[in-house]
Amino acid sequence: MKIALGMSGGVDSSAAAIVLKNKGFEVLGTTLCLFDGSLPKDDEFGEMKVSNEAQLAAQVCEKLGIEHKIIDGRKEFYKTVITDFVNQYYEGFTPNPCIVCNKKIKFGFMLEAALNLDCEKIATGHYARIEKDKDRYLLKKAKDSTKDQSYVLYPLKQSSLSRTEFPLGDYTKEQIREIAREIGLINADKKDSQDICFVPEGDYADFIQKVTGKGYPKGEYVNECGTVLGVHSGIINYTIGQRKGLKIALGKPQFVLSKDARTNRVVLGDESSLFHKRVVVKDINMIAQEKLTGAIKAKVKLRYRHTEQPATLHPLDENQILIEFDAPQRAPSPGQSAVFYDSDIVLGGGIIV
Repeated sequence: MKIALGMSGGVDSSAAAIVLKNKGFEVLGTTLCLFDGSLPKDDEFGEMKVSNEAQLAAQVCEKLGIEHKIIDGRKEFYKTVITDFVNQYYEGFTPNPCIVCNKKIKFGFMLEAALNLDCEKIATGHYARIEKDKDRYLLKKAKDSTKDQSYVLYPLKQSSLSRTEFPLGDYTKEQIREIAREIGLINADKKDSQDICFVPEGDYADFIQKVTGKGYPKGEYVNECGTVLGVHSGIINYTIGQRKGLKIALGKPQFVLSKDARTNRVVLGDESSLFHKRVVVKDINMIAQEKLTGAIKAKVKLRYRHTEQPATLHPLDENQILIEFDAPQRAPSPGQSAVFYDSDIVLGGGIIV
């Protein structure tokens, strides 16, 4: 079976090629060029710049004796991931672009490109597992809990899961590095990237201003009662739960509780006000079952690094679920994702409202 493997130049996707070859797949290495530092002019991009990562992936493929292709996905990435990221921040939300990228690009655009290249499936270096249970495909956590990436994969539909392989799901990170070392891959000890790919320095506000070509005005800090406390430097510079960098002295530590893009206000308050027992999510994608028809118990993550917490899920309508936690949780942020688990099975998830 021919399979298209997304290769970033890192050790995970490179080792995934070895695992897939050992399983008997005919592997086509594909590197998506999603962001090369350039922005579109009149809806068009100039000549694609081949990144060091793409060259590294090509070298790995050459060593492994497999074909490698670079696919230009800059326009699709800009229209879906970057535009969504900018718009969400502008409206006062805190988006997770990696989740949007997985849904729209890696398991949307790349899957379509792979099918056009006569591949039957796609694969990535994500640490997660897919299992078939009767008539449904289940998304499950990786065996290595420290590397599990199931949280960012919850939007995947049955149509995508049925055509996807996660070859690293049964391995630890150290085992993957050892597989790469044994065959002599040059990136066996390459460090993992922690940054958002299109904001490598982590300065979201500067990137957003470059994309939009406009600045974001100062506004009012207010408390929970609406009393003006001072002046903030622009709403896109703040995230829910933030304490440092507020540049305002109020005699005690204050935290960002919420943001209102309509009034351009940032609400500050005590840390205790960041804790909530009830969280509403929308844009629901259920995996283990078609839809949620009644209240169920689950474990829920509100952020990638958040420890799962026990909660009850209450369906509100076709597109919204109320999460009622057993204990209050700190700083649920609108725009982030809440993901539901039953042991190691991903039940589904949605966007925090």
